[in-house]
Amino acid sequence: MKLILASGSPRRQELLRLYTREFAVCASEFDERAVRAPTPAALAGALARGKCLAVAASHPDCVVVGSDTVVELDGEVFGKPKDADDARRMLRALSGRTHQVHTGVCVSDGARTESFVDTCKVTFFPIPEAELERCIASGEPFDKAGAYAIQGRAALWLDRLEGDYYTIMGLPVSRTARLLDRFNLEKR
Repeated sequence: MKLILASGSPRRQELLRLYTREFAVCASEFDERAVRAPTPAALAGALARGKCLAVAASHPDCVVVGSDTVVELDGEVFGKPKDADDARRMLRALSGRTHQVHTGVCVSDGARTESFVDTCKVTFFPIPEAELERCIASGEPFDKAGAYAIQGRAALWLDRLEGDYYTIMGLPVSRTARLLDRFNLEKR
């Protein structure tokens, strides 16, 4: 069966290539705005499921993997920032604090759907205001949950993490690989 990644994220594509190079990309048109969930972790799972199933509906003979990441601080979800002020607000809130990153993963072959949510705790050192402004000026925060990329400038702020680093990047590779293995894909 053909594997499809229901995401246009270059980071998720890079991470899925650790499992196999044989997959197509079909970014989901799923409308995330209508999704509600009782917790931020459940929201990540619901978004991943919605993206996966939206693509799976139009590709019935394929295995589709969908994923979504949300950043949580004190119960508040930090999605992708709307603008520079929103990015500034998020980064200032995360500065010197511990937050959680939840990544939901859903896999479906049309007949069967399985999913999970993985969570990682991330603690940042205090972010100097000048560094925060350089990050915003670089444009890096604008397509990332929580306004940061752990593999980017946020590497300078990372004090510690508890969990899977790849969860923060948007695809917990080892758990995703184990889930995909249950769908009997031929890897290359």
